[in-house]
Amino acid sequence: MNKFLVFFLFLTFSLSAQIRGVVKDSITGEPIPFVNIWVENETVGTTSESNGSFSLDIKEEKMLVFSALGYEVKKASSRTDIILLKPKVFELKEVVIEQPKFKNEIEVGNYETSGFRIGLGNINSAVYFKPYDEMITHPFLKKIKFLTKSDIEKAKIRIKILSINADNSPGESLIDEEIIVSVKKGKNKNTIDLSGYRFKIPLNGFFISFEKLLIEENKYYTEHTYKDHQGNKITQKSMSIEPELCFIPIEYDIIWQSTINGNWTKSKKHILKDPKSYENLLMRKYHDKYLAPSMTITLTN
Repeated sequence: MNKFLVFFLFLTFSLSAQIRGVVKDSITGEPIPFVNIWVENETVGTTSESNGSFSLDIKEEKMLVFSALGYEVKKASSRTDIILLKPKVFELKEVVIEQPKFKNEIEVGNYETSGFRIGLGNINSAVYFKPYDEMITHPFLKKIKFLTKSDIEKAKIRIKILSINADNSPGESLIDEEIIVSVKKGKNKNTIDLSGYRFKIPLNGFFISFEKLLIEENKYYTEHTYKDHQGNKITQKSMSIEPELCFIPIEYDIIWQSTINGNWTKSKKHILKDPKSYENLLMRKYHDKYLAPSMTITLTN
């Protein structure tokens, strides 16, 4: 049996095992976009489209987990085609409204235009910020600046501001609204104005996370053709989720990573097998370093 036939049979089987559904608000009946969906206890998952629809390749019935900002997490069988998520009920707390003065600003973080696009697949990244004295005197988050490289136009990425768990890992979202950013094709600096949120940074620190959206409009397909040892022409197809962040090397471990299921782990140093080789010339400065998204935040008083 030749390789093309094997690939065709595999593709046919995969398509036949695809499940489809739609995620909706249990009260309004409106579709919910960009819901994180994954197989329980696995890293297989997807994201609902802008119309709430989703599809997933599953060969047998499994339990799916649905998680969206502002909604209770729900588990349902993969055979269920309409998923209703219940909005969270937030307790009203006594708060003191503070108005930023927007007179003085500081920029915190690590941003370099030479940041290198590194394909991490469906891995999300979170950057830890521990407030120091100058940050505390400029406590309001005004802007986020970050560097991306995308092979498609208007690729979407989700940004969250997260609390810190007891084990110092990224926690819950500190803002109850979705922050979805569209980026241009190519390598670009993205500046997001967050002054309207009047977000005051926690004294114990916080995370800025960048999350991949596994939606159709973010998928970029490529083909690579080569000849095998017998001279047969082989075509391989690959798919990436755009956009990719551009990373820079740093000395300290402030980066956490996760898949779509939200299980965060600390990133490790990037180690090249042969950092002195010619093939690794461009990557030498990344050797034995932590990889951090090229990004900064602007704080104001």
